[in-house]
Amino acid sequence: MSVRIVDVREVTKPISSPIRNAYIDFSKMTTSLVAVVTDTLRDGKRVIGYGFNSNGRYGQGGLIRERFAPRLREADPNKLLNEAGDNLDPDKIWSTLMANEKPGGHGERSVAVGTIDMAVWDAVAKIAGKPLFQLLAERHKRNANPRVFVYAAGGYYYPGKDLSMLRGEMRGYLDRGYNVVKMKIGGAPIAEDRARIEAVLNEIGSKAQLAVDANGRFDLETAIAYARMLRDYPLFWYEEAGDPLDFALQAALAEFYPGPMATGENLFSHQDAR
Repeated sequence: MSVRIVDVREVTKPISSPIRNAYIDFSKMTTSLVAVVTDTLRDGKRVIGYGFNSNGRYGQGGLIRERFAPRLREADPNKLLNEAGDNLDPDKIWSTLMANEKPGGHGERSVAVGTIDMAVWDAVAKIAGKPLFQLLAERHKRNANPRVFVYAAGGYYYPGKDLSMLRGEMRGYLDRGYNVVKMKIGGAPIAEDRARIEAVLNEIGSKAQLAVDANGRFDLETAIAYARMLRDYPLFWYEEAGDPLDFALQAALAEFYPGPMATGENLFSHQDAR
């Protein structure tokens, strides 16, 4: 069976909306859609892996088309395969994408490479004929569990969105079966955010838990002020109070907030995550 990447295609599409979090609005938001096209056939169809980048990071068509996709097209196909030669090797492909690149994770490069990486993993799972979660579990010698934790992330700020609309949104998540919901904070005065939190907690009652996300907006003083307010409530977690690379802020904040804190989604390199 031949396994070759024959093309990498990208299109940038608008996904704009009037929502906002504490840091950005989404009025000009775009996303990249990537297809990694292989010459492999399964069930008579060409295997194509698909990927897209996260809402909030903008499309990366320029970087993908001009810098990273050509590296895969120009690479020796045999150097992109696993040891058995029967599938693509995502680690080797990642190394090819990052050839002649400086280390570190900030900037838009990580989004471009990550979107291609997602498409590569999709193709690898399809070539193997397995769900990706199962393939990853086997790769790391773990038992594959088809049940995973998920939560509903919403609670964005929106023009004209009052507490009744916020409550209705959260009720909709419960009706879909979610037992953890998340809302944005930091995009309004702290008293207003307190009222929003109380409205959601009153709506979900004992049927679900609430997490809050500041999207890295706060300095230490503001993060602590929110911590003192938030610790009055049984929250699932307090997410990304400050800049994701401000580890000192996270450590200091832990002295004021006894509940779980979450961060890390905006660390984009091995160096940052160590």
